[in-house]
Amino acid sequence: MIRNIIFDFGSVLVDWNPELLYRPYFNDKARMDMFLTEICPHSWNVQADEGRSTAEITEERVAMFPEWEEEIRMYYGRWVEMMGDQIPGMQEVVEDLRRRGFRLYGLSNWSAETFYLVRHDYPVFSLLDGFIISGEVKCAKPDPGIYRTLLRHFDLKPEECLFIDDNPANVAAGEAEGIRGTVFTSAEQLKRVLAEVLPE
Repeated sequence: MIRNIIFDFGSVLVDWNPELLYRPYFNDKARMDMFLTEICPHSWNVQADEGRSTAEITEERVAMFPEWEEEIRMYYGRWVEMMGDQIPGMQEVVEDLRRRGFRLYGLSNWSAETFYLVRHDYPVFSLLDGFIISGEVKCAKPDPGIYRTLLRHFDLKPEECLFIDDNPANVAAGEAEGIRGTVFTSAEQLKRVLAEVLPE
């Protein structure tokens, strides 16, 4: 029986998108896309998710691309401007699960430096019983170690957990550890899934 619900954060509970910062800055989609795929790609940000210092990886990137120094330094220097709103409908979903007595947890790939800049800006985070931030444990999804850390830290049984993430690879990695998972697309889609898999 499912007793514990585990949420990813970005694109599940809250909106995080570098384009929110860089779209008005560049005012040129092709140039912005090039920057976010070649100069500061997702794989670069993953290093911060895995626990590396944002200052350190910024200096490394500036050394590689000195002509982009201003734009590179913006990435973490103005990081909060990449944050959007809570994902529509998810506050209500989480509140309903809490009322029904489920234990609620977070499992997020997020730099420990940047998460705590915005933690209190989103009411949905206060509804959780606890969370694991990849940057703090220096291990990120889909590495199996982060799922094991979550289970061990909160003394959870994998067969009693449901994991919700927008990345199919992360869901598959959780399932490999015995945690049932579902790929998130919207609050309405998640409500349908929950109606099927959770006890009344």
